[in-house]
Amino acid sequence: MDKSKVIDAYRRGFITVRECGQILGVEDVQLQRLLQQEESKTPCPQQSQHVGG
Repeated sequence: MDKSKVIDAYRRGFITVRECGQILGVEDVQLQRLLQQEESKTPCPQQSQHVGG
C-alpha cells in the first residue's frame, strides 16, 4: 500500500497512529519522521473563497 495513502487515512481519522505504523511496518520514531516528511511535502489546502454578492 502507498505510504502517503496510509498517512492520509490516519490524518482523516480512519485509522489510529498505531495502526498506521503497523501497516507501514515502522517503529514510533520512524513513523514520526514519516509524518513530518509527508506534512512538509503536502501543500497547505487553500481555503475556498465565496465570490459574489
